[in-house]
Amino acid sequence: MKIALYQGAGKPAKVDENLAIIQRQAAAAAKQGADLIIFPELFLTGYNIGQTVGELAEAVDGPSSQKAAQIARETDIAILYGYPERMDEEVYNSALLIDRRGNVRANYRKTHLYGSYEKSCFIPGDTLLIAELENLKIGILICYDVEFPEAVRALTTAGADFIAVPTALMEDYCRVAEHVVPARAYESEIFVAYVNRCGAEGDTTYCGRSCLMGPDGREILRADISEELLIADIDKNIVTEERETNPILKDIRPNLYLTPVKGN
Repeated sequence: MKIALYQGAGKPAKVDENLAIIQRQAAAAAKQGADLIIFPELFLTGYNIGQTVGELAEAVDGPSSQKAAQIARETDIAILYGYPERMDEEVYNSALLIDRRGNVRANYRKTHLYGSYEKSCFIPGDTLLIAELENLKIGILICYDVEFPEAVRALTTAGADFIAVPTALMEDYCRVAEHVVPARAYESEIFVAYVNRCGAEGDTTYCGRSCLMGPDGREILRADISEELLIADIDKNIVTEERETNPILKDIRPNLYLTPVKGN
């Protein structure tokens, strides 16, 4: 499968303009042969927009997802994008995966909320999930989620070939993109696509540095700090080969890690 990572700024609180960006970038990625394009965290609305994020929240089958489904059909490419999801009175920081036929394949709710801002705006999700897209099993995490090795390992042991991570990483935390994400890929022997915002949004500046890491922890794609559309192939056979040569997953002792640690 060929995947595209779109690193961009988006337009704060401008849903229609962000859908237009999704349409343009999906068309550009499809023209280059991509099967899936991934957008950053809360790309539909913007991330640092305060309580407006709740006002713009939509149901999983709301008008924006219907428009995104139309874009997927028209451009013949699957789309994964971040958005605020409303369910009754609750709002989640979610990511929606739509296949090239316009069908919803997965709706993931961020399980680890970062800081007081996110915790004041969203309810945390309580489920990890894997979606199958064109014979590739895709795990989805959002930003801070990937900083928990347990989440990545859980998706790996459940059969994921690849983990997509829509992100809104600020410039003070660029070490996550440059050091933590490669470690997550290596220690779980899995492809990780980390797709960040760039530029400024209010008083927040994002560091960019989106990347695709291979299951050996090596860099396949790496963006700089400005807008970019990156494209590369993902071959799940490479995951199989890496796991045959590197024994990390075979040597895990899960029962040991549940045993109380003895003191002196």
